Amino acid sequence: MRGLFSTIIVVLVALMIVTTEAGKNKKEKNKGGKGGSDCAEWRYGSCVANNGDCGAGTREGTCNEQTKKVKCRVPCNWKKNFGADCKYKFSNWGECDAATSTKSCTGTLVKALFSVDCQQTISVSKPCTTKVKNKPKGKKGKGKAN
Repeated sequence: MRGLFSTIIVVLVALMIVTTEAGKNKKEKNKGGKGGSDCAEWRYGSCVANNGDCGAGTREGTCNEQTKKVKCRVPCNWKKNFGADCKYKFSNWGECDAATSTKSCTGTLVKALFSVDCQQTISVSKPCTTKVKNKPKGKKGKGKAN
């Protein structure tokens, strides 16, 4: 019985060593990644949509003599004017301007991604909605009891 117990312990220790070594090899492979370089000063261009002017796209990065492409996304709403690289904190939308049929708000820069130059504050506008939200009527199916 003692021999069986010792054998099980040896097998378990060997299994743990193999698993640990396999994990190290995965980390070393991922460390290099695509374009595994030691370059620290990557410069990225703006995101360019694959189809049309918004949606999934790519941006090109350069460092010394190396280049790589990174997946990105261009917003498909009023935010596409300044892209997805500049993150802003926006105020509430203002009232609808009857003359232009638009409403506007301002944004203050929070973070610039990919070392992009961003304006500190921006003003954006969008068309006013003409939809009037209907008040919800009572729940259906809760009528008279038979």
